[in-house]
Amino acid sequence: MRWFHVLAFVAVIGTTKTQGSEQADAKKWLKEYNIVFGKILNNQVRAEYTYNTDITDEHQKEQVTANVEMAAFLKEASQNASSFNWKKFKDADIKRQMKKISDIGPSALKEHKKVEELNKALSDMQSIYSKATVFLQNKTMNLEPGLTELFASSRDYDLLTEGWKLWRDASGAKMKTLYQRMVELSNEGSKENGYHDTGAFWRTDYEDDNFQDTVEELLVQLKPIYTELHTYIRKKLKDLYGADKFPKTGQIPAHILGNMWAQTWNNIYSLVIPYPNKPSVDVTDALKEQNFTATRMFRTAEHFFKSIGLDAMPATFWNGSMIERPSDGRDVVCYAAAWDMGDGKDFRIKMCTDITMEDLITIHHEMGHVEYFLQYKDQPSVFRDGANPGFHEAIGDTIALSVSTPKHLRKIGLLPAGENDYEADINYLMKIALEKIAFLPFGYLIDQWRWSVFSGETTPDNYNRKWWDLRCKYQGISPPVKRTEEDFDPGAKYHVAANVPYIRYFISFVIQFQFHQSLCREANQTGPLHTCDIYNSLQAGTKLKNMLKLGSSVQWQDAMELITGQRKMEVGPLLEYFKPLMEWLEKKNGGDGESWTDNCPDPSSGGISDLEQADKFLDMYNERDSEIWFQSSELSWAYNTNLTDYNAQRKTEYSLKTANFAKEVAANASMFDWENFHNETRKRQFSFVAQLGTSAMKDVAKLKRVSTIRSLEVENEMESVYSKGKVCLSGHTECMSLEPGLTRLLRSSSNYSELTEVWEGWRDATGPKIRPLYQQFVELSNEGYRAAGYNDTSEAWISNYETENFKEDLQELLEQLKPLYQQLHTYVRGKLIEKYGKEHFPSSGHIPAHLMGNMWAQTWSNIFPLLEPYPGKGDVDVTPEMLNQNYTVERMFRTAEEFFLSLGLKKMPNSFWNKSMLQKPTDGRDVVCHASAWDFGNTKDFRIKMCTDITMEDLITIHHEMGHIQYYLQYKDQPTVFRGGANPGFHEAVGDVLAISVATPRHLNKIGLLPNLKEDNETDLNFLMSLALDKIAFLPFGYLIDQWRWSVFRGQTPPDEYNRQWWDLRCKYQGISPPTKRTEDDFDPGAKYHVPANTPYIRYFVSFVIQFQFHKALCQAANHTGPLYKCDIYQSKEAGQKLANMLSLGTSKPWPEAMEAITGQRKMDVRPLVEFFTPLLDWLEKQNSGKKFGWSDECPTGTDGKIRDLDAARKWLKQYDNMATDVRFKSVEAEYTYSTNITKYNSGLKV
Repeated sequence: MRWFHVLAFVAVIGTTKTQGSEQADAKKWLKEYNIVFGKILNNQVRAEYTYNTDITDEHQKEQVTANVEMAAFLKEASQNASSFNWKKFKDADIKRQMKKISDIGPSALKEHKKVEELNKALSDMQSIYSKATVFLQNKTMNLEPGLTELFASSRDYDLLTEGWKLWRDASGAKMKTLYQRMVELSNEGSKENGYHDTGAFWRTDYEDDNFQDTVEELLVQLKPIYTELHTYIRKKLKDLYGADKFPKTGQIPAHILGNMWAQTWNNIYSLVIPYPNKPSVDVTDALKEQNFTATRMFRTAEHFFKSIGLDAMPATFWNGSMIERPSDGRDVVCYAAAWDMGDGKDFRIKMCTDITMEDLITIHHEMGHVEYFLQYKDQPSVFRDGANPGFHEAIGDTIALSVSTPKHLRKIGLLPAGENDYEADINYLMKIALEKIAFLPFGYLIDQWRWSVFSGETTPDNYNRKWWDLRCKYQGISPPVKRTEEDFDPGAKYHVAANVPYIRYFISFVIQFQFHQSLCREANQTGPLHTCDIYNSLQAGTKLKNMLKLGSSVQWQDAMELITGQRKMEVGPLLEYFKPLMEWLEKKNGGDGESWTDNCPDPSSGGISDLEQADKFLDMYNERDSEIWFQSSELSWAYNTNLTDYNAQRKTEYSLKTANFAKEVAANASMFDWENFHNETRKRQFSFVAQLGTSAMKDVAKLKRVSTIRSLEVENEMESVYSKGKVCLSGHTECMSLEPGLTRLLRSSSNYSELTEVWEGWRDATGPKIRPLYQQFVELSNEGYRAAGYNDTSEAWISNYETENFKEDLQELLEQLKPLYQQLHTYVRGKLIEKYGKEHFPSSGHIPAHLMGNMWAQTWSNIFPLLEPYPGKGDVDVTPEMLNQNYTVERMFRTAEEFFLSLGLKKMPNSFWNKSMLQKPTDGRDVVCHASAWDFGNTKDFRIKMCTDITMEDLITIHHEMGHIQYYLQYKDQPTVFRGGANPGFHEAVGDVLAISVATPRHLNKIGLLPNLKEDNETDLNFLMSLALDKIAFLPFGYLIDQWRWSVFRGQTPPDEYNRQWWDLRCKYQGISPPTKRTEDDFDPGAKYHVPANTPYIRYFVSFVIQFQFHKALCQAANHTGPLYKCDIYQSKEAGQKLANMLSLGTSKPWPEAMEAITGQRKMDVRPLVEFFTPLLDWLEKQNSGKKFGWSDECPTGTDGKIRDLDAARKWLKQYDNMATDVRFKSVEAEYTYSTNITKYNSGLKV
């Protein structure tokens, strides 16, 4: 850093006016201007230098006076220059000089008092900064060397925190008011000079209309290497300090990077060195061992410049410079700076040198400025500057790239002789990267902050917030303690206090590598760019000198072309230089280029606590989630309604995008301190977004595998196996699919052998093909959920119920329901024995699974005719009547809709009728027939997919599915994360609640499907039986499927016991058994849709309990009197309103609150269900009196390929003992015979 010929804005006074507008007159005027300006500049810079090297009130006054004089001179000169019509001059050199003289920015302030006030404010801020001290470790410390050395060497997290905060309290916090006033005055002057604000004036130095876009693009191109470095450093520092010190947002605490501003990280090199056993490239120890002094370090630097043919430092340099901190107690500005004293002879460096390699490099940097001064000193005064400010900073750094190479350090005796290998090269590049790469976003953001301040975008009441917004966003660092607008952390950085533009350093760090590459070529250097040393190359020196001599007499693009052969700033040479390190970092980070959130965390929690940012994040999430939800649903719908490989592939490819989105937003959500938000709705939204599931996996390959298996090989291939499954039955000409063929056959046939063939054929067609895929899926699903913080997939599924003892609660519910189920089971078993004969029923008490009229024996309503308590009494199966009345599929759906409308609920939207698939297509497409309701996420599109048959069963199913749609419609205006059931069971219960009313004889009579209604006790029992065969029969099945899956996910059921455990549960809880032998070659869980489709199932068990709680509450709202099973809420607006109030909540409240809203209490309760079926239970108990009750927990012998009969086992063991004794006797006898008579014959006996 150095002072160019003015301090930020200042100038001096006294010019000679000339008249006329001729070019010749302008040339004469310029000659006089240069003479006068040189004298005033010398006076101003001397006063400035004196103050910087001896900070006293007197010297401050002298400095301010000199600055005011310079400002007055520049203002007058600018006015005189503008009296010439210089824009029409033909001489480009004169024209360029006149433009530069005209542009004076803040120095154009009209009022003399304001000029003085501006310069006084600048001086006061610099004084605060330079005199600031802190009391730490029982002593007073300056920034240099005390705090700087502490931050470079200490690894005490708390001590560094204290030092970091104290420095900012002692510096920045004391100058905020001064800075605010400086901005006002500076902007006023810049506007007088024709600029919108001071930031616009500063940017004119770069002569690029798109300068801001240019530097932003450079930063974007550099972000990948910075991100990789940041990831590596963060991991290393986490290992040292502990993960608890690091915010969830991904930032690194700003005080532990070895530097007060975290602008360079080279002081923590020893902590992050890639190969610690390799020799260090830090020559600090060698400098001290060889008794280097500050003067010797400066002479070493001078020698480098001379070796390439550049100028030696003049005598004034050695006589006038301050190269060490004075020992006489003076306060000085220690910040290293190079000075052009303005007279063409006197050039100096001011620096508090320490004997370190870092300061050796800094000396070369500052001497690079002086060399630039020397080369352009004969230019007109306005051209004595860098081609742009970044050029001036780049020169010394370009030289330093050679100086810091192990090759050069060996040449000058600071490293022992030797050669670098790969590991040493990586160590060296890491050291340089900790300075060069680490600095880039810091070099970019400081003036981003100031430009926003000057433009008015950032107001004084947001100074500090904006500062940290930029640092958190671009650097990925965060404050270690809470920061407020009482702080002014920008002022803790010298260049802000001294008002020195900073983007020059970012520019420098890019173009120095362009210069280095060009000079290395000129020096005929070969090999990697990072090994190049231009020392002693006169050719390289000449090329550099030719560019330096130009000063700012030409545009920087011309100067760039002179040295590099092209006219742009480019990051290519920098990336080439660090390419080996980049490759090493990518490999070391394992492709896990961790990033960080744009937002700052709360230091106390490590998360972002800003509520405005939190709400913006949620708004963004809801918008994007809705879009992705819609696209994902469209592709899934396309596949489910047309099972082709093309549609499967499209669905799978998009599932990766969905997974990446889920991972991204969950990671971002976890960066907020949402656990401490007070607003429960906001807090709940964040908790939902933060749940990742399978998408948590960071390994892209594995993510793709799980997505492929889940969406293609499971949802696609497994669903395809399931949906395309067909069974070719004897006696039938065509093979049958599940829907409608096999389903109708199971419903209508009473041929035991045929039913057995259907049952086994379906399982042969599905399960075995699905089994290997399912095993893979379990492993990958668990891996994903573990990455999300769960022990396994089952834990994630259970978490949806937000109930600590959920599994225990379910078990208790089932136990309470067991007596009712056992009575029904006993009655049904007896009736089926009468039908099929006792020989088909095991003595264990189980019912063969294929006789229940349903492929999975989950509901038994299809065998109602066999079980009807009072045959012919009020048949409630209205299927014949529907057929008689020529019901169509659409009429069935319109009938269901009319029920919802009668309650005051919402009608189906047009999209429902236009886009739903209500019947199985007749065009030959394979489709997933399993009925389902679809929410497309855009608040407009809702559909049902169903292969409807004209049956009462399907009429009930339609009400169930339309219940889902009604739920969607009621909560569609909630945030997307709340668009779901209060728990998954709630969603299943809603349609079923209405179906309970729909199935009542009274309702069927009202809608004309049961014209001859006769109600008596026998009719009621028939109705209750028909409903029990659906509701009660289902309960253990609804319970056990996820008991099986949870045990699989937990690893309690290994793959070689999949089928055995499945049947153990079915035999134990359902009291059913397989009709044929089952082995581990089978995979009977895969014959049930929800297993290959990976749809959690416990929701249905929950639904079958709570729907009766809902039903009772709605019946009370409808003022129903009489038995609960007779209630029909049809046309009750009161019941509808109560239901709508609950539905509209979605998942915005925990389910107990939703339960309370509709039922008045907060628990799942079986009593309404039991109350509903009490008349049937009483009847069943009488019917079953004296009958064998219940069944064995174990499956009957042989059904799973294993004999469990203890008597049989004892008999087999006895036979084994007898045979084993005989065989062993013969074997030992043959062995003995051979050992005592070794013959070929006896050898044969032994074998």
